[in-house]
Amino acid sequence: MEATVSTTKKQSNFVPMAIVATLFFILGFATWLNGSLMPYLQQILKLTPFQASLILFSFYIAVTFTAVPSALVIKKIGYKNGMALGMATMMVAGFLYIPAAKTQVFALFLFAQLVMGIGQTLLQTAVNPYVVRIGPEESAAARVSIMGILNKGAGVFAPMVFTALIISNFTGLVGKELSQDDIDAMANSLVWPYIGMALFIGALALAVKYSPLPELVDDEEQAGGKGQVKAALAHPNLALGVMALFLYVAVEVIAGDTIGSYALALGVENYGVMTSYTMVCMVAGYILGIILIPRVISQQAALSGSAVLGFALVIGITTVSRDSTVLAQALLVPFGGPALPDTVLMLALCGLANAVVWPAIWPLALSGLGKLTSVGSGLLVMGIAGGAFGPVFLSLATGSTISAEGQQNAYWVMLPSYVFFLFYALKGHKMTSWK
Repeated sequence: MEATVSTTKKQSNFVPMAIVATLFFILGFATWLNGSLMPYLQQILKLTPFQASLILFSFYIAVTFTAVPSALVIKKIGYKNGMALGMATMMVAGFLYIPAAKTQVFALFLFAQLVMGIGQTLLQTAVNPYVVRIGPEESAAARVSIMGILNKGAGVFAPMVFTALIISNFTGLVGKELSQDDIDAMANSLVWPYIGMALFIGALALAVKYSPLPELVDDEEQAGGKGQVKAALAHPNLALGVMALFLYVAVEVIAGDTIGSYALALGVENYGVMTSYTMVCMVAGYILGIILIPRVISQQAALSGSAVLGFALVIGITTVSRDSTVLAQALLVPFGGPALPDTVLMLALCGLANAVVWPAIWPLALSGLGKLTSVGSGLLVMGIAGGAFGPVFLSLATGSTISAEGQQNAYWVMLPSYVFFLFYALKGHKMTSWK
């Protein structure tokens, strides 16, 4: 489905771009808040590794069953109204965390996470076309990169805010047996921050609803029936690309959202900001990608390099002593940073290895699809479901109880993903038939 901006006169794109940029930041903020929320709830609710993984599963699984309905809703009410509705849903989710915190019922937290994921899916489905269509086609790639940096940049900011408002008051409780009073205090500390976030998102929803954001008009209707899906998947580069994106989102979420839980198991008091380290590495990777691709290296070469780097880092994470701080002594301590364990920093550096995977796979997967491009894009978006399953696989490899040793050893589950990325970069994207 092709979409263009409906307007009767030429007007500046500054205001629409500013609105879209704000929405991408909000999306990133709400998404990467999970990296701090997950270990915090582990402390409060005394969750097993599998239960903790459900916090991420319930959030990311929403895209699996709401992506298509979201597209249908937006087709009916329009893109701008779709953005407002998506944020209104996120606002409702924010308020759902209040009874969850007050009652300390795990199922309510999972439901709040699910509703937040549904709102995000609706907002993503509505806002993404604007990135391409709000300006000249020749500069679309630059806009996509800028929005990606904003999204990951919010991932740097969100854990810092969560830590400053909530975790910083309870750092002395890390590694200790919590009393019921401690648990109640930690749970209640979630209330006002989530009320504030919900009200802010609600106000932004109203602002978007009545903003001068131009509506997108669908120029062409394309049926996404079973015939087209089957025809699209007959292209090996697309089918393998969908699998690659599934595995990519799995390792992206593992590196970004489980690093806090691993740091907590190691006794790191500022575990709440660990996701920020991963996001800083991802932003650095985005910037390097913008500078180097394709001027210095090709997309395929960048993907190959990312795969090799990721594989090496995972080997390091699973084999280096948990007490070693050599990397931190070289990279952080001289600048006043903490002496974090090397295995934690290596997990953060996976963000650098992951950064160019998403933008590299998309064009390779869609190459040669022609009229099936929009169907192929929809199938690639479904790969986001990998974020639901990656942490679950990690939890199953960890075992029934949370321990630093079990979590460290479990990170081997990331290795097959990086092997697949290398295969896709070297051969998979070139395949023109299954024979």
